[in-house]
Amino acid sequence: MAAADRLELVVVRHGLTAWNRERRYQGQRDIPLLLPEARPDLDRLRDHLAAERFDAIHCSDLTRCRQTLAHVLEGRGGEVETRFDARLRELDFGDYEGKCYAELKELAAYREWIDSRGERAPPNGESAAALRERLAAWLGELLVAAEAGGHRRVLTLTHGGVIRELRRRFEAIDFWAGSVGQAQGRRFVFVHQEGGWRCSSSSAVPAPASATR
Repeated sequence: MAAADRLELVVVRHGLTAWNRERRYQGQRDIPLLLPEARPDLDRLRDHLAAERFDAIHCSDLTRCRQTLAHVLEGRGGEVETRFDARLRELDFGDYEGKCYAELKELAAYREWIDSRGERAPPNGESAAALRERLAAWLGELLVAAEAGGHRRVLTLTHGGVIRELRRRFEAIDFWAGSVGQAQGRRFVFVHQEGGWRCSSSSAVPAPASATR
């Protein structure tokens, strides 16, 4: 198989959970999808990706991502084996998991964490730098495998904080501008040139009805 020189990496956030609706920090708590309320967004994502075939599939090992992936792949058969990877988990919010803004807003440590754009780790949690480190290791392995295996398109099911960090790295946008909704994500296009991979573009998944970016 010829080595790949172009790769589409489709990275999607899991569907709606009860804690999403309540605006609670989920982090690495294993919260399932809120069904049937999550289903319309899941259906839209599945329909958007229905005609696409993937050479590799990666997924966070948490239940909400596993459930979202199962919905996306419903009726397709086992096209490729899925790799479940704890490095694709959400940021560990430590003591803030299970809590919402109203419960935390008066805490000085919480305000310092917000003002640092995640660079300061929450109490007993994980810093943005630690998240970037594990994502860089995962992505490096993915790109090596893509080049060696001739992969053209890879699907990844993960969390909002992971996508935010990927957008900050490859789109050079502000930390607060990187959010995506449930069952939404980004399509990153990488090209291989001069001995390395470079992200050449990024667009919304599912694509907006009226425009492309």
